[in-house]
Amino acid sequence: MRSTLQDIAREAGVSSATVDRVLNNRAGVRNRTKEIVLETARRLGYIADSAVTFPAGAQVRLAFVLPAGTNTYIKNLHHQIEAQGATRPDLDVHVETIEGFNPDSLARALNDLHGRAEGVGVIALDHPTVREAIRGLSGAGIKVVTLASDILHVPRVTYIGIDNRAAGRLAGYLLGRFLGASGGRKVALFAGSLSYRGHEEREMGFRHILAEEFPNLEVVELREMKDDREKAFLEAANLLERHADLAGIYNIGAGNQGIARALKDRSLQGSVVFVGHELTEQNKALLLNGTLDAVIDQNPRVEAREALNILSNSIRGLPGEQHLPRLQVIFRENIPEV
Repeated sequence: MRSTLQDIAREAGVSSATVDRVLNNRAGVRNRTKEIVLETARRLGYIADSAVTFPAGAQVRLAFVLPAGTNTYIKNLHHQIEAQGATRPDLDVHVETIEGFNPDSLARALNDLHGRAEGVGVIALDHPTVREAIRGLSGAGIKVVTLASDILHVPRVTYIGIDNRAAGRLAGYLLGRFLGASGGRKVALFAGSLSYRGHEEREMGFRHILAEEFPNLEVVELREMKDDREKAFLEAANLLERHADLAGIYNIGAGNQGIARALKDRSLQGSVVFVGHELTEQNKALLLNGTLDAVIDQNPRVEAREALNILSNSIRGLPGEQHLPRLQVIFRENIPEV
């Protein structure tokens, strides 16, 4: 079914009247709003994409900007982008890492890509300077995809990643079922940074399902760790000192090893229900020894593949289907083979 003006308005975050003015080239709409509406209309298939046609045999230059640090999932995604890009003679792929929680540094890195890439993939902080940098790239004809954590109301081709709100609801459901519906129980949240929309959406989904289905669970604290294992350890150790009766932990981001160390120091592994994200080698070990009860996984190999395909097809003006990674819950008993 073809998309409608109302679909475009809803996705772009504007009124149907604004969409009508943009599509009919009438005055009274800011340039930034025009870019967002036109990109949304192209993405929904309402109008044809005006991508640049590349000469046969020419390489498409793709740049990816990822946060640095100890986040193993990000490192795996970095490796997959480079490894898969190396097998594609049609692509020239470059990955840059920056300090992960500084929006100004990220905006500068994005602005520096003008003239150096036809397509950009980014794990982006939802911040005005970053949004402006993405609008600048799009305005220069550079295609942009967001990875793992989305930014709304910017002219990007698409978001590639899991439904983070659904992931948070799933984590809340798991904790609720593990802990049961009787008696008041304390649980805590850890996040890398709520400046990532993905982390904010996970928190939102988690809190909503607890309110809907597990009102006996009380969120006593939310701590941000900047995806740093040592900070995660210190925050978790202090949390366990303050709440000796803590029943459960949901870690929205990275740093599971630090939280696990704090639990082991107090011999609480296996008695505090612990749910985290990403099936890394370290998290496999924590599942096997009973410290982690469940991991909500997404596949960096799939995300890398989709980012390369979607960007290159969009730049060349080629059609292409998007196959997003699915949420998967991993327990000790169903750890998949490599």
